[in-house]
Amino acid sequence: MDVHTPLLSSHDSTFRKGYKIAIVTFKSSIVNYLLIFVPLGIISGYFEFNSSWIFWINFLAIIPLASLLAFATEELAKHVGETLGGLLNATFGNAVELIVSIIALKNGQISIVQSSMLGSILSNLLLVLGCCFIAGGYNRLQQKFNQTVAQTMSSLMALATAGLIIPAAFHASLPDLLNDDGSSDHMILLLSRGASIVLLIIYVLFLVFQLKTHKQLFENFDEDLDETTASGASIDDHEEVQLSAKSSIVLLLLVTVVVSICADYLVGSIDEIVESSGLSKTFIGLIILPIVANASEHVTAIIVAMKDKMDLAIGVAIGSSLQIALFVLPFMVLIGWIIDVPMTLFFSTFETSVLFISMLIANYLILDGESNWLEGVLLVGTYTIIALAFYYLPDTTRSL
Repeated sequence: MDVHTPLLSSHDSTFRKGYKIAIVTFKSSIVNYLLIFVPLGIISGYFEFNSSWIFWINFLAIIPLASLLAFATEELAKHVGETLGGLLNATFGNAVELIVSIIALKNGQISIVQSSMLGSILSNLLLVLGCCFIAGGYNRLQQKFNQTVAQTMSSLMALATAGLIIPAAFHASLPDLLNDDGSSDHMILLLSRGASIVLLIIYVLFLVFQLKTHKQLFENFDEDLDETTASGASIDDHEEVQLSAKSSIVLLLLVTVVVSICADYLVGSIDEIVESSGLSKTFIGLIILPIVANASEHVTAIIVAMKDKMDLAIGVAIGSSLQIALFVLPFMVLIGWIIDVPMTLFFSTFETSVLFISMLIANYLILDGESNWLEGVLLVGTYTIIALAFYYLPDTTRSL
């Protein structure tokens, strides 16, 4: 009996450690209760249920999976230092968008990829930021945040918007003859790939600016960030239980695989959903899918705004838009280049106009370094009007 006791004790210790990790991970966000939909989503896809069931069950399944990815990324970032941690957050913080977009690209769903990217930018810039202003300002006269950081992010957002407007303006400036014989397609593709490389370089330089050369400007943001996680964990919980680097990596890999499966079923059901529901691909990609990918970030931003931590709220909302515009979208153009799919930065005139107006309103409201609940209502109202417009907008050929 004595011979086997150490083995039993070791096994019991491993089980308790795994159980503790599972509990800590599950309690990282309230949205993790939706994990029940993960096995249901995989089953519905494997057994080819009705397309509506497949879409909506996997839609709900990806929400907690996005939260787990954010939690694992934050935990891993604490073990590798600020610079590498910033790169990890930029990559895995948008892992759901990347996975869904790559699968959609492989299936030739370029319109879904482009509309979901644009939708993520708009939802963070208008809906999330607006909800932060409302949640934090309804019982306060005025809230303040770091004006210098806000101006830096505003400038970057203006640059990212220019990167999307210029291809549309370039397309509109081409002679009709070029459009007729198809040679304009190649020109815009080359322009998009070149612009994407420039945007990615600028994003890397922004990380250097934020994490190294001018990190003192972001010190208040970093202090607040230490008190919470991107997955929406409790703000006042100072008894922070961290995952080990190994546990974080295992969780990242495991959740990434499961997200890939659920995203594959989700994207595969979109065409049938469009036919049966009457919703356009543009509306699904621009309004519905961003809710899935950014659910945990939305919760985090609103909670910290209610705690009057507006530097962090601005960092999450505007920072997420910047990550999409300067990192994810250009990266998807390069991925399309690699897999020979003509993904471009060309958006329709209506879409680029909406993006420009949204950037202009958001930048105008944050430049003074102060906010109140009425400004939040303005942002949410703008997003609602845009959502209505895209609901009634029929599908058009966006990508060349």
